[in-house]
Amino acid sequence: MSMNRPNGWIWLPLTAVMIALDQVTKLFIVHHFTLYERYYVLPVLDITLAYNKGAAFSFLEDASGWQRWLFTGLAFAVGIGILGWMRRLNGRIQWLLCCALSLILAGALGNVIDRLRIGHVVDFILVHWDNNPFPAFNVADSAITVGAVFLLYDAWRESRGAKRANV
Repeated sequence: MSMNRPNGWIWLPLTAVMIALDQVTKLFIVHHFTLYERYYVLPVLDITLAYNKGAAFSFLEDASGWQRWLFTGLAFAVGIGILGWMRRLNGRIQWLLCCALSLILAGALGNVIDRLRIGHVVDFILVHWDNNPFPAFNVADSAITVGAVFLLYDAWRESRGAKRANV
């Protein structure tokens, strides 16, 4: 790797900003809401306070506690993998991929901070249709989702470029 080529780590400030935003919003909600209290925002959106001991969509929420360490270890392993991947990328040319990985890393670490600090993840964004709620989520979950969409879009763009080059 050339020393004058910036690697993907130039995107780590985005990771730090997203982790900070995630933690600040969670602290605000925890200090201003009681458990399951709901604040109406839009007909399909409420702010609430919920805790999740499981993973996405409360997967393994009812397990005996071992899941906390499994998900923490998994997040650290994925984080190390993402950091290694980002280091090998050109941070300017492969900007969308770096942005995607930075957001995914931020989301994983934002939720790990909760697991280590308080033993569960704080969720507060509640999207619903009538009385049918989607599982509550947070800024970290949103960062992971947006990062995954960017990752898929980048892969799609890359595959289209490769197909054009082969024609």
